[in-house]
Amino acid sequence: MRTRPLKVALLGCGVVGSEVARIMTTHAADLAARIGAPVELAGVAVRRPSRVREGIDPALITTDATALVKRGDIDVVIEVIGGIEPARALITTAFEHGASVVSANKALLAEDGATLYAAAEQHGRDLYFEAAVAGAIPLIRPLRESLAGDKVNRVLGIVNGTTNFILDKMERTGAGYSEALDEATALGYAEADPTADVEGFDAAAKAAILAGIAFHTRVRLDDVYREGLTEVTAADMASAQRMGCTVKLLAICERAADGQSVTARVHPAMIPLSHPLASVREAYNAVFVEAEAAGQLMFYGPGAGGSPTASAVLGDLVAVCRNKLAEATGPGESAYTQLPVSPMGDVVTRYHISLDVADKPGVLAQVATVFAEHGVSIDTVRQQGKDGEASLVVVTHRAPDAALSGTVEALRKLDTVRGVASIMRVEGE
Repeated sequence: MRTRPLKVALLGCGVVGSEVARIMTTHAADLAARIGAPVELAGVAVRRPSRVREGIDPALITTDATALVKRGDIDVVIEVIGGIEPARALITTAFEHGASVVSANKALLAEDGATLYAAAEQHGRDLYFEAAVAGAIPLIRPLRESLAGDKVNRVLGIVNGTTNFILDKMERTGAGYSEALDEATALGYAEADPTADVEGFDAAAKAAILAGIAFHTRVRLDDVYREGLTEVTAADMASAQRMGCTVKLLAICERAADGQSVTARVHPAMIPLSHPLASVREAYNAVFVEAEAAGQLMFYGPGAGGSPTASAVLGDLVAVCRNKLAEATGPGESAYTQLPVSPMGDVVTRYHISLDVADKPGVLAQVATVFAEHGVSIDTVRQQGKDGEASLVVVTHRAPDAALSGTVEALRKLDTVRGVASIMRVEGE
């Protein structure tokens, strides 16, 4: 074993960063044995130096992150500060000064991963980011290494624990969205401002990363269609149950049937209770991968939190340090296919549509005509009427999303349609 330690700079010392530092200290001997050399925490960049950080030598604390990554003796930089800047500048500066990087920054990777990959390649350094997508769940490495010889056609997953907790609470108790969100906040699953989670921004960033790796093409955050779950109601959950389904906020990345394009989207969807993702409860994450040779694979576990995320960070640290000792680098960007990302309107989906209609003869015929005019085939219809009003639930066969959206707009214009109570896509068959 080499006796001279590999030096590590830690950018950020919040929930994840402090746990990374703790594990590096308490498991130092094991890490050294697995790597082949000791690792030493050489500096910790923070914004608030006065805060007490148990187990970390105060002499390591600095507010000058740029100076830390420029030191020249740093072997690996661990970035857990998040956001676009200064994280992007710090990571590229680290590469320029000889360090490899382990990051958990999903927003930056989804927004400008190409810049980071290019800088890493230019300077012959590693960029690892297992913790950016699904916490402790090993997912990035299986996709870009274990399945590198296969053809991945679809990635379907629950990649945000907060939203899964909310929807699970709504399904189990009949609670409305606001009530379920309040409980998620009280338990610490939701931030004071939950927008990034409940509006799907967090999941969309992860979908962009997954699609890029799975399909060997560049997919940015702006390429991902996004809907949140704020409009999901208790009535939607009840409708799903009547269909033998549940509702999940899904990140869906697909290769087109002709192989000439890809899609990436995040939205609530009904999935059959028979699908493996339907059983994912509480704040857990799970990702379902469909590959040509490997078949169907599912990755499941805690997708957030200090300890689970730190586990993924430390796994990357071990891999990067081993590469450093071997004077090698791991996989970089694989974007050779250069496939275009199709808009949501071209995506073929199914819809579950609940209409409030007048309870009189001919209404169903009018509704069916609208579907036919837009080239959308109906799978099932359920109608229930009382006191001159009725509820009409239509489930469609698969059709281009643009045709389904056009159908809904045309339905809104019918005199016999009082309103569209809910619209939700159906996935997972």
